[in-house]
Amino acid sequence: MTEDLGQIAKSLVAPSKGILAADESTGTIEKRLSSINVPSTEDNRRAYRELLFSTAKAAPFIGGVILYDETLRQSAADGTPFPELLANQGIIPGIKVDQGAKALAGAGGEKITEGLDGLRERLAEYHALGARFTKWRAVITIGDEIPSRYCIDTNAHSLARYAALSQEAGLVPIVEPEVLMDGAHDIERCRDVTEATLSQVFRALFDQRVVLEHMLLKPNMVIAGSACAPPGSIGDVADATVVSLVRTVPGAVPGVVFLSGGQSEEQATAHLNAMNKRHPDLPWQLSFSYGRALQASVLTTWGGDPGKIAAAQAVYEHRARLNGAARSGTYVASMESEVADA
Repeated sequence: MTEDLGQIAKSLVAPSKGILAADESTGTIEKRLSSINVPSTEDNRRAYRELLFSTAKAAPFIGGVILYDETLRQSAADGTPFPELLANQGIIPGIKVDQGAKALAGAGGEKITEGLDGLRERLAEYHALGARFTKWRAVITIGDEIPSRYCIDTNAHSLARYAALSQEAGLVPIVEPEVLMDGAHDIERCRDVTEATLSQVFRALFDQRVVLEHMLLKPNMVIAGSACAPPGSIGDVADATVVSLVRTVPGAVPGVVFLSGGQSEEQATAHLNAMNKRHPDLPWQLSFSYGRALQASVLTTWGGDPGKIAAAQAVYEHRARLNGAARSGTYVASMESEVADA
């Protein structure tokens, strides 16, 4: 089984491939659908997911898809379970297993991610349903006198416990410690907090006997806060991010799949491209695990209209292809105007 985990991890970050994060909770997907005036019914959520998962032209650029509990149990209109629909295209199904970030006791303004209770049993069920990897997100906020060491340590411990349990269940864990973009902090402050967070996360992973070759890391990029001006260039973000990874992430980890955070679709692609172009000889694959940065334009193009499914799928394939190019540093901004065939 351990050999299988290593192969799954490598397959998720194979050349030109990344991960679609389609694991929005019921509350989050309701906000997304409300933004296009579509009611968040189970059938509408299923229809939107099927739009994404059945886009065959995107499959060469998508190694895996992170699902939500509801979505893992749903099927396409023809009755094919979503995990099977993805697997038939060579895409590995995964599952978000944390139960959200809640207020951290004794630490005003900071969060702890919950969900360890009963996790072993849920992981066994998810594996039986077809999932082959998992994801757990921790949230680190930058502000006045935060993050505290208490917050970083507590979240690192939870991430490591989750990762150990996932590997025990035959699932590849994606460890996601996200330093949020919210705030007016500069890029140097983000770098310092990111390095402190990643350092403690890998100490905890080692303590919990997690096999690094059988996991992936999903970090934030090192970028200035959304209220900081000027925000820094594409090259600044790429270099600061790579420096932080080199200082903290062991070479045994097969891949780093970045979250897009609050970036636009174009920013997330350009930053990933710059990292791979400027730093081609790193010990891990640098890839993507994007949610909004793969879906935002897809959602607005679809708008809940069955007649626009083909157009929305063309947009999704286009974004997936551009991020696939960013994997090798071959993306250029002019590619944004190349319209994919519906």
